[in-house]
Amino acid sequence: MPPPPLDALIDDLYYLEGVPPYTLLMLPPAPSALLIVNLGAPFRVRAGTDIASAEYADGCVVTMPTRAWEFGYPPRTRSVGVHFKPWGLAPFLPMPAVELRDRPVTVEQVWGRSATAELRHRLATTDGPYEMLTLLEEELTRRLREPVGLGLVRHTSGVIAASGGAVAIGDLSEAAGVSSTHLVQRFKGLIGVTPKRLARTYRFTATVFAIDPAGPIDWSDLAHDAGYFDQAHFGHEFRAFTGLTPTRYVEVRRRFLREHPGHAMDGWPLPTD
Repeated sequence: MPPPPLDALIDDLYYLEGVPPYTLLMLPPAPSALLIVNLGAPFRVRAGTDIASAEYADGCVVTMPTRAWEFGYPPRTRSVGVHFKPWGLAPFLPMPAVELRDRPVTVEQVWGRSATAELRHRLATTDGPYEMLTLLEEELTRRLREPVGLGLVRHTSGVIAASGGAVAIGDLSEAAGVSSTHLVQRFKGLIGVTPKRLARTYRFTATVFAIDPAGPIDWSDLAHDAGYFDQAHFGHEFRAFTGLTPTRYVEVRRRFLREHPGHAMDGWPLPTD
């Protein structure tokens, strides 16, 4: 966990090195944003099934996605990264988050060529993972700013998260003392999506993490406990978020568990179907 004030913006920082479990992984949408500073061979990102993948040499910045995306690893990978809370990337962006929705960009496009090259050099020549992550924390702290509306969006998003997405969006704007239009504009600017979309993503994510792929699954009970209208609604939402049916999703998860038992990446990324 990073120190204050970064802890209000970041879920975790990580260091990744070695041979990935699969060359191509699918990542369903999650209530999270991502920064990767790449220190190895380029990787590829495909932000949706209807667009081509693109190569990223210096790393990438991904605001909260609204659809599944693919991450293509080189044979060996080395990088440091940050998993941000949905609103946590906004203080480090020079543009509204909505402009980057489902459109990953390079670190250079966000922080500039010379600054990115200097950061990558410093990271690559630092002694070890702990020192690298400390350096990245220092860089983020140096760049930290407070965009207008961050307090509102952070508080409201916290209410959404605490409810697992099961909250009336109209009640949120009323409790915050702002119009629904104003709340939507702030969310789009700082997260890239509307409060309703964030709530849907929190609910879907909580539901998926409640699935135990190693055991039997009662889909009807799972859908009911998650607050979906019925199992058909749940299935539609599942396909909208992952491109897979619930049963196919579990089959792919079981494949990961079978082929890479105990792997650190098990739980959210999936081998492409």
